[in-house]
Amino acid sequence: MRYISTRGEAPSLGFADVLLTGLASDGGLYVPDSLPVFSQDEMLAMANMSYAELAHKVILPFVEEDISSAELKVMVDETYAGFSHHAVAPLVQLDQNEWVLELFHGPTLAFKDFALQLLGRLMDHVLGKRNKKLVIMGATSGDTGSAAIEGCRHSEHVQLFILHPHERVSEVQRRQMTTLMGDNIHNIAVTGNFDDCQQMVKQSFADQAFLHGGQLGAVNSINWARIMAQIVYYFYAGAALGAPYRQVSFSVPTGNFGDIYAGYIAMQMGLPVKQLVVATNANDILHRCISANHYVKHNLIKTLSPSMDIMVSSNFERLLFDLYDRNGAELAELVADLNVGKADRLATERWHKAREIFASHKVDDELTCEVIKQVAEQHNYLLDPHSAIGVEAGRACNQHPEVPMITLATAHPVKFPDAVLRAGQNAPQLPRHLSDLLERPEQYDVLPNDLAAVQEFIAEHSR
Repeated sequence: MRYISTRGEAPSLGFADVLLTGLASDGGLYVPDSLPVFSQDEMLAMANMSYAELAHKVILPFVEEDISSAELKVMVDETYAGFSHHAVAPLVQLDQNEWVLELFHGPTLAFKDFALQLLGRLMDHVLGKRNKKLVIMGATSGDTGSAAIEGCRHSEHVQLFILHPHERVSEVQRRQMTTLMGDNIHNIAVTGNFDDCQQMVKQSFADQAFLHGGQLGAVNSINWARIMAQIVYYFYAGAALGAPYRQVSFSVPTGNFGDIYAGYIAMQMGLPVKQLVVATNANDILHRCISANHYVKHNLIKTLSPSMDIMVSSNFERLLFDLYDRNGAELAELVADLNVGKADRLATERWHKAREIFASHKVDDELTCEVIKQVAEQHNYLLDPHSAIGVEAGRACNQHPEVPMITLATAHPVKFPDAVLRAGQNAPQLPRHLSDLLERPEQYDVLPNDLAAVQEFIAEHSR
């Protein structure tokens, strides 16, 4: 399998190079040139597999030219043995054909663990074989940072620099990053928002001269390996509820579009998906685009669901690449025009293609709290604010009540006590392995919202 850039100019690469490169040299994102498709018999067999067995089955076709089946098996077994629930991604039923897929049983209590605990092992494996070092630069709106640090902190080959927006993540999210100490861990609080952090990462990949010969790698969902690992739990949930003979729908709390894009890829690989629902908070550019073909950036709003406080969703470009028939030149022109406001919509026929697959819904903070309260009172189940947005969007967009609607519960509610308390519920307790989190010493640097200052810090600390 080869990987090609959405912009059409960068050379195609194998998996190991895509893993270490992150963003393509032409500014695009790497995607496979073709996808494996599972037969009905193969999907039937998935119902009897453990999560690690299924991960091996789904991931192997994407990596087998660089990583052997036996090597991958060791990595996925080690990764998912570290999750606190035996099922790894358990399904919880709320109502008739309404389900929650719990993706917060990893070490940092968020769905990012599914990919990033594996990504650290994949990178260490490839870097060790090549006897190379890598500087990882990532931006986080809350959860990616702690999952990346947890996944890479023992690596002998990686220096890790994580940017987060200063005072714009929850205290638990911040402390999960800043209390993990190590010579290769560097937390940077940028006095801006997530989009500012993400733009710095993209600009740094475009021009890596500040590293003076070093190589930059990515742990954000611009890295294809992140998407690849997240495809697995769509098949896991689908198989548990009757696929391939029964269709399933998914509602996904959406910020950077990576998680729901993984569901789209699962659909292309044969999973019988009826609906994919894009659930957004007040930062609703994706909802406006999908529902009304209106793509205009507004000022970013600070909400109770900070991991979704994103206005420029990097992975949306991967979907646009398919909508525009994989025409890299046309896609590059469109993205440039959208980013500067020269264009404010997709071509009508391309938008209609998106509408055949995706629905969308926006949920503000007030309604988020109402949903948390209502689900707690009616079903004795506590949602975090992101997952509450997913539940509400799934209900609002569900056109096929006979089909199971599965909301991806992307984080443990303990990470967002402010929203839980505003919803009139008791604040949940930290799990045992994090029970002293609020007392642990922190270490991070606050830097101005200035690319040169951030790059100077990275260059100095990665020597």
